[in-house]
Amino acid sequence: MYFPSGSSGDNRQDLKMIFLDDFYIYINELQKEFPNLIISGDVNICHREIDIHNPKGNANSSGFLPEERAWVGKFLDNGYVDSFRHFNQEPHHYTWWSYRAGAKQKNLGWRIDYHFTTESMKNRLESAIIHPDQLMSDHCPIELNLL
Repeated sequence: MYFPSGSSGDNRQDLKMIFLDDFYIYINELQKEFPNLIISGDVNICHREIDIHNPKGNANSSGFLPEERAWVGKFLDNGYVDSFRHFNQEPHHYTWWSYRAGAKQKNLGWRIDYHFTTESMKNRLESAIIHPDQLMSDHCPIELNLL
């Protein structure tokens, strides 16, 4: 999946929020037919303060807005698992870095890429790993291993 970014202005942010609402409805309907789901991709949202290098400085930035973070919380509370946070509660693990100001070298990143699974798959989770040294773009690969 690729979730829209809202960083280019209010209209784009409004579109992002509409997308999130529509996706929430869609995925809940899909889960009725397919109870074991994995949703992977660039969500363009840092859920918690430990998912971003400067939470206070980015409090008003698209990707870390309260309403976006609340949406991820609602999504997780509705029966989904953030597979990386299932295994790792430590800060400073990021999946995206700006090309500006040497952000990657300074590890000034954002964790905006996820493997979400349904709660029904929680007992099949073996590991979830971020590979920050394997850059192919401004994002790095993320890995999910299942039993």
